[in-house]
Amino acid sequence: MTGYDPAFLDVEVPLPRPRDGRMLRRLEHPHFTVLLDPVRRLAAATAVGIDGAQLQPLPRTGGWRLDPRALDSEQTGPELYRRNTLDRGHLVRRRDPMWGTPEAAKDAGEATFVYSNAAPQVGRFNQSKELWNGLEDHVLTYAQAHERRVVVLTGPVLAADDPIYRGIGIPRRFWKIAAWAVARWQMPSGGGPVTQTVGLAAAAFVLDQTPLLDDAALAQATARALAVDDAPPLGPFRTFQVPVADVVALSGMDFGELAGADVRPGADATPSAVPPGPALPPAPAVPATWTELTGPGDLHV
Repeated sequence: MTGYDPAFLDVEVPLPRPRDGRMLRRLEHPHFTVLLDPVRRLAAATAVGIDGAQLQPLPRTGGWRLDPRALDSEQTGPELYRRNTLDRGHLVRRRDPMWGTPEAAKDAGEATFVYSNAAPQVGRFNQSKELWNGLEDHVLTYAQAHERRVVVLTGPVLAADDPIYRGIGIPRRFWKIAAWAVARWQMPSGGGPVTQTVGLAAAAFVLDQTPLLDDAALAQATARALAVDDAPPLGPFRTFQVPVADVVALSGMDFGELAGADVRPGADATPSAVPPGPALPPAPAVPATWTELTGPGDLHV
């Protein structure tokens, strides 16, 4: 099929919707959808279904190109990433939609190399960046090992005060929500047959590349970088498991029932005391409910 399927799980997981009414372009690709913000020229959100029973381990083919489903002027192309330290960060990863027949899997993998599915990320190696990649591998490995279906929603936090570089606001945070179906048994209080219902489970994560500098040092570092046409300073990646409700607040997107399906102990659908608004709090400030991840053992899923 083309595009993300909201009925991919046994329970509905609709595409995210902007809560502020902004216009997004819906770009359909094999097994995934990009919701492009044409003003910011970056994706506001992506959604992909992963079928662990049908994944195809094919080699990488294809290369980065502008998305033919959107105007060139509405997306960020290769000019942002030339001669600097920025990486093209996949939002929908190449391997996630690669399931079905070998031909369909190949087409899906190649489709992820459109610039509408990319966002600028810190390019240099650091341990927490590998942890973020490992988190994505963990979701894929779970789906494949258990032959389960998983939905993954991903996007950047498009904050109003993101630093501008070559005409593009550079996101400092990214979010990810993984959702899957869970079966629950119900025993009627008055007797009768035991029945099975299907519900949702979800876990949310934030990747933070905010520079760990005070305002004065950040202003100086930014001025030096822009003077030589380099990217504004970004910090080492910090990866957190967070309440789904906080991703709702940070992203400005509506995720339907996912906030109520959070698997974190004691989670509810109320955002933490993080200033969601249009601007991000200064680094390294994060809410007390955010758990910084140092390894797979820190995950609650």
